Amino acid sequence: MAVIPKTITDILRNVNFPGTNDNIVDLEMVQEIRTAGSRITFTLVFGRDDDPNIQALSEACATAIENVLGAEYDLLITPKGMHRMKAPVLPGVKNIIAVASGKGGVGKSTVATNLAVAMAKTGAKVGLIDADIFGPSIPKMFGEEDSQPFMESIDGREMIIPIEKYGVKMLSIGFFGNKDNALIWRGPVASNALKQLIIQGQWGELDYLLIDLPPGTSDIHLTIVQTLPVTGSVIVTTPQDVALADVIKGVSMFRSKSIEVPVLGIVENMSWFTPEELPDNKYYIFGKDGGKDLARTMNIPFLGQIPIIMSIREGGDLGIPVAWNEETATGMAFRELAANVVEQLDLRNANLRPTERVRIKKS
Repeated sequence: MAVIPKTITDILRNVNFPGTNDNIVDLEMVQEIRTAGSRITFTLVFGRDDDPNIQALSEACATAIENVLGAEYDLLITPKGMHRMKAPVLPGVKNIIAVASGKGGVGKSTVATNLAVAMAKTGAKVGLIDADIFGPSIPKMFGEEDSQPFMESIDGREMIIPIEKYGVKMLSIGFFGNKDNALIWRGPVASNALKQLIIQGQWGELDYLLIDLPPGTSDIHLTIVQTLPVTGSVIVTTPQDVALADVIKGVSMFRSKSIEVPVLGIVENMSWFTPEELPDNKYYIFGKDGGKDLARTMNIPFLGQIPIIMSIREGGDLGIPVAWNEETATGMAFRELAANVVEQLDLRNANLRPTERVRIKKS
């Protein structure tokens, strides 16, 4: 039978930590699963190096796998001290911000890109993860479609060195494949690829790490909140009713009891159209103040309005984010947005306890 990491996960979900009713998968003790032909390897993480259950639990894992797969597999189990649930995944990152949208086509990646650049312009250390696995656009928006991050061995681990431009460190699955080919992956494969970008990325010290999420609510969103303690979320919408209806779902997901990630506020993108030749004119193509009104109704901070101006589209296509030139009207809009996001982050950190990673147990 074909053995994939999920096969091993499913088998080991039946192995409980001695003296408890908690299985070792839900306890996040099983990590770094690798399968190649008849070889199976994984790490078994314990709370300390001298845990008395190391030998017995390793043997229980081997027996469970042999009972299902047979004895023809070459199994290597590596016990390791220090449970990673008690250690921060990205210890050098101060704030993790999820940039989300209820639906596609609202300019979420444009906002994430320019927000990151605007934050970096203040002197902050900023990173950006493109979590839109099936539609990565960050490489193009930074003009780095042909770039490929390289690997470097650091303290015995192979780490991915992010691409850095406009003061922003970034990683995207778009750096690792042919830009013209579609990715045809099942959910677990996509989630594992995203985890690799997060955990193996050499992010170093960052004030802000932004995560450009795919539209809607999906496995990717769960992967993020299970892998990282997300400080807060920013929701992007347009003023039109069809986009606003989906914002409510997005806010509901982050506020749900199983997630509990604070919503820092709503950004209204494409608020109005201003022709370059008539800079004082505003044409409300998608309606007026829809996001602003919704934020008031839902008692959520309103972070700002971004107009439709040709330079935003041109900057995205050319790989020159408009926020890089903060003296333009759009540059100033993103500078104000960045200031508002930072203000809400400071309020959130002053008044709420730190976010914890979500642990979702399977029955």
